[in-house]
Amino acid sequence: MKEFPQLGFGTYKLEDRDECVEAVTKALDVGYRHIDTAQMYDNEEFVGEALAESDVDIDDIFVATKLDTDNLGSDDVLETARESAEKLGVETIDLLYVHWPLDSYDPDETLAALDELVEEGVVANVGLSNFRPDQLEEAIDRLDTPLFAHQVEMHPLLQQDELLAMAEEDGHHLVAYSPIARNEVADNDTLVDIAEKHEASPAQVSLAWLIEKGATPIPKAASPEHIRDNLAALDIELSDDDIAAIDALDAHHRIVDFDEAPWNQV
Repeated sequence: MKEFPQLGFGTYKLEDRDECVEAVTKALDVGYRHIDTAQMYDNEEFVGEALAESDVDIDDIFVATKLDTDNLGSDDVLETARESAEKLGVETIDLLYVHWPLDSYDPDETLAALDELVEEGVVANVGLSNFRPDQLEEAIDRLDTPLFAHQVEMHPLLQQDELLAMAEEDGHHLVAYSPIARNEVADNDTLVDIAEKHEASPAQVSLAWLIEKGATPIPKAASPEHIRDNLAALDIELSDDDIAAIDALDAHHRIVDFDEAPWNQV
């Protein structure tokens, strides 16, 4: 089984072909080995081009994508997963997520189809994304395949303690999207102070905190400078006091939120 790197490269909003190919190629060039995309991003083909162009062997790259909310019926899961693999240029998708438990999501149909894809070798690992704790428990119980990862918004301003504890107990990875809260972390005095102490940016401190907590952040970046800066978070060693100060922040601020979101349906 492929290694699951501590830090991934997100591709949300990289919708322009040249920008996406250049960004993913650069990310691989500087050391990223985990690339995250989604059917909803409309860039799987561009990511596939970058994977093909890169000097890095595809066997050394962990490739993850997500099923669109319209593609969660059994037949659609099977068909579009194969289409995603073709667009990405891989024989096996390393990790396939249910992007949101919305619209055509049906626990019986959707999860059984994911198990089938694993059995057929189209997908190596199954993931879920944006699930409430109760939905997550139900899915884990129904899946024959062990859950590999749950992807949610997570950063120092939204710390996801319950989902992190569930991940630790179940043994799956918690993957953090929007890991720098669209750079709102730069406006937080605590993070700014810690960043100054480490001669780093608040964004780098946010990423380092997530890694210390056992999460896997997947920051998106387009410019070579930001791509390198995010990766450099791996070199930051936060002290126990730093972590405690971040843990103590008021951590209930969502960036991604809308009326139909699962957490607004309880």
